Amino acid sequence: MQLLPEIESFLLCPTPDAWIAQALQNQDILLIDHANCEKKAASTALNLLFRYVEKADLQYKLSRLAREELRHFEQVAALMTKRGIAYRPVSAALYAQRLRGHVRSSEPGKLVDTLIVGAFIEARSCERFFRLAPHLDEELAQFYRSLLKSEARHYQDYLKMARAYAGGPIDDRVAFFAEVERDAILMPDTEFRFHSGAAA
Repeated sequence: MQLLPEIESFLLCPTPDAWIAQALQNQDILLIDHANCEKKAASTALNLLFRYVEKADLQYKLSRLAREELRHFEQVAALMTKRGIAYRPVSAALYAQRLRGHVRSSEPGKLVDTLIVGAFIEARSCERFFRLAPHLDEELAQFYRSLLKSEARHYQDYLKMARAYAGGPIDDRVAFFAEVERDAILMPDTEFRFHSGAAA
């Protein structure tokens, strides 16, 4: 399975090789934080469901997305149990915070920006699964490849909703967040996480 060409062009940089090397050396943290990311993705979708109850298309798409993210969490948790990896608290990466810090505070800009950020997080997750898979054992590689289709769909759904609710073109905002996302990925981080920047 290949990474969608549109995701490669959507993201302004690939995951650095230094991050891949760090992931291979910290597979317990990789899986723990991956599990956390799936729960956070479900939580984000549910929060939007409650905040924007009048938007029927958003309600349907995000309800479906939240269910899928929780199913992915269950699958990661099962893999952790199988591998004897204890679920323990780990601090969050700064990645999402770096993106969400630029979300506008008034509507509809707040919703549009939040959806664009969601699209970037899903696209980067998809790209990281794709980049990691060739370096992993067959079981984990197969699992990560199995996530590519749903993560790509989540990216597409977030971007479609952003366009639908913007009331006008969003190309400038997408371009702005593309640069923010690239900087977040290339910024050195001292702690390895699923969405951390390059290894310091």
